[in-house]
Amino acid sequence: MEMATLTHSLRVEPYPYQREGILFGLRRKRFIIGDEPGLGKTLQSIGVADCAGAYPCLVICPASLKINWQREFEKFTSVKALILDNSNITTWPYLMRMGLFQVAIVNYESLRKFFVWDLRRRPFRLKDVVFSPDVQLFRSVIIDESHRVKDPAAQQTILTKGITTGKPYVMLLSGTPVVNRPEDLIAQLSIMDRLQEFGGRQEFLDRYCGEEKPQRRGDTPVREGYAHLDELSQRLYESCLIRREKDKVLTQLPPKTRIDLHLDLADRTEYDAAAIDLADYLRRYTQATEADVRRKMRMEALVKFMTLRALAAKAKVPQAIDFIRSFLESGRQLIIFCSLHEIVDALHRSFPKAVTITGRDSLAAKQAAVDAFQASQASLAICSIKAAGVGLTLTASSTVMFIEFPWTYADCCQCEDRAHRIGQRDNVTCYYMLARNTIDAVLYSIIQAKKSIAAQIMASSDDIPQDEAYFDELMNSFLNAL
Repeated sequence: MEMATLTHSLRVEPYPYQREGILFGLRRKRFIIGDEPGLGKTLQSIGVADCAGAYPCLVICPASLKINWQREFEKFTSVKALILDNSNITTWPYLMRMGLFQVAIVNYESLRKFFVWDLRRRPFRLKDVVFSPDVQLFRSVIIDESHRVKDPAAQQTILTKGITTGKPYVMLLSGTPVVNRPEDLIAQLSIMDRLQEFGGRQEFLDRYCGEEKPQRRGDTPVREGYAHLDELSQRLYESCLIRREKDKVLTQLPPKTRIDLHLDLADRTEYDAAAIDLADYLRRYTQATEADVRRKMRMEALVKFMTLRALAAKAKVPQAIDFIRSFLESGRQLIIFCSLHEIVDALHRSFPKAVTITGRDSLAAKQAAVDAFQASQASLAICSIKAAGVGLTLTASSTVMFIEFPWTYADCCQCEDRAHRIGQRDNVTCYYMLARNTIDAVLYSIIQAKKSIAAQIMASSDDIPQDEAYFDELMNSFLNAL
């Protein structure tokens, strides 16, 4: 069957290498897409599920990516996706059976809550788990960031294995299926029901993982002297792995790719109170008639807008940490942009080996941070928009993430171009973390609308524009969204 026929139902035309990945998945059915980040593993797995008609489909992913998976399914296909949460914990099976939704999305930490009836003993093994019969609803399972289930003894790995058992299509997505050692593949091969193709667990260990070296009494033995790795690589590619690197498909990609990461705030109390206060203030502003009064009220409103942006940003930090931790497990470097020192400090506490480039750092400290990052001595650079938005080269990474983002499109480009500049060999991927139903969506829509006139502001300052036209657009967009 021609590839064009296979992908006719997709609303977005895949790149040639993505079509190759979809065809590979349709043939293999239980497989790993190991493409480097930014190459569209999500689209390829959705393409396989949709072209195969393998619905209902279950997506298991990090909590920070649930909304994105929902949006991607509804962007690329005609099906509807349901995020499993406390509001539908008892009704989701009915909704799936009635055909109201074709895709269910759950985070790793919630597998037990939604799919397990009982554990016969603790700590448990797979045989001790009593799964809900509703697990049998699914014809396909997509496991995003599958290196999270590399530990065979971990609860999430055991539950994932039980859920995928007997499913016609099992798709694992990971930029680095092997994080540290060949042993990382054992659980993932088992989840795909392919471990026996490699002789089973013990033969895999003996063949590819070297000799077991005893340590001190009571320590877990370690393996040294990995062998036959070329053979392992060849067998993986022949049976269940497809992997492309950015430099191999660069001609098919735009030089810069922007990806929006949508999430819900866990606690909206403080944000919603501030949003209501700002809305009331803006309505009073629209009723003011004297120019001086309107100017003073406009300045006060801009302060309230900045406060609102800060509240949204701080509430995003836990999910940002989850995303960053998952990304760094791939072994690649990442550049983070934010504005508030409070956020910089929270990230640095979670990632103490990261370098920081902020207004509090001296020139010498900033340069030392840049040098360490460029030499790959640090995997994460935490940057403030003002201090790192211009003049620096951070081409050791091709991935940029905004927890907060600037007020103008030009300033966004300035920050992105710390990675997208001379010396960069890869397509640059830029993630924008957006909190739904907040000032994020309003501001981001204005930024995108201003692309055509971005050249009017060239210096990265992260200062909110104070002209009346910008303020009116921001106010009207905010009130309409509210």
